[in-house]
Amino acid sequence: MPTTLPIAYLNGRYLPIGEVRISPLDRGFLFADAVYEVIAVYGGRPLGLDAHLARLARGLGEIGMANPHTDAGWRNILGELVHRNRHGATDMGLYLQISRGADNGRDKAFPHGLAPTVFAMASPLAPADPDTAGVRAITGPDTRWARCDIKTTALLANVLLYETARRAGAGEYIMLRDGYVTEGSGSSVLIVEGRALVSRPDSPAILPGTTLQLIREVATAAGFGYREEAISEQRLRGADEILLSASLRGLAPVVQLDGVPVGRGMPGPVWQRVAQAYEIRKRA
Repeated sequence: MPTTLPIAYLNGRYLPIGEVRISPLDRGFLFADAVYEVIAVYGGRPLGLDAHLARLARGLGEIGMANPHTDAGWRNILGELVHRNRHGATDMGLYLQISRGADNGRDKAFPHGLAPTVFAMASPLAPADPDTAGVRAITGPDTRWARCDIKTTALLANVLLYETARRAGAGEYIMLRDGYVTEGSGSSVLIVEGRALVSRPDSPAILPGTTLQLIREVATAAGFGYREEAISEQRLRGADEILLSASLRGLAPVVQLDGVPVGRGMPGPVWQRVAQAYEIRKRA
């Protein structure tokens, strides 16, 4: 996300981003004991908000935290954040983070009675980039923990893998575990075989993709097949097209994998059709 917009939210208050202060004893800071969501906003309207709030609620439940707000409460908070930043942008990315709160010491055991720390900020989105040049990606081992289905702020492994890709001149690191694709360091991975898109079924090894749900809907409506199946490394390398999806990225084509062209080495026809349908959908 680029430079933030001026107004942020912290524990019931809207205030300038430069005035936000969080305790160094906050468990999100000390232990990454927190979950988060990133939500794209187009024309002032959050995209796929129901799916994001459902994933947020599930993540909070998985780490044993009570949800501090109802869905209606979250809608009000995020809607007001968008409204207060509307002069800076109408297309923006929202970052929402909930930690277990600030204790009076550093104890790994769950404290009782802490108020959670709720923080949200907004950043402007650049004009839609159709990614016509495509993305270069590399592959490598998945070195993350075993509960990747929880959108936790413990992202050091992802950061290191992304940096590995960046130093290799690539835009994404596609992770492999036991000979199968899990996901990218910051995206879900799909392959195209003929006229069908294929993505890995949800499991603790991957984060359930909210954007992936929309991709499935628009691809099916456009007449393409869609399957959820395990994707072997061999299958990845032999795919007609490789696609990446993420909340702020949308749908992007991989044109080179480990230095080898994917297909003809340019964005493929299935990506072109599905990406166009997705762009229409996100503005609807």
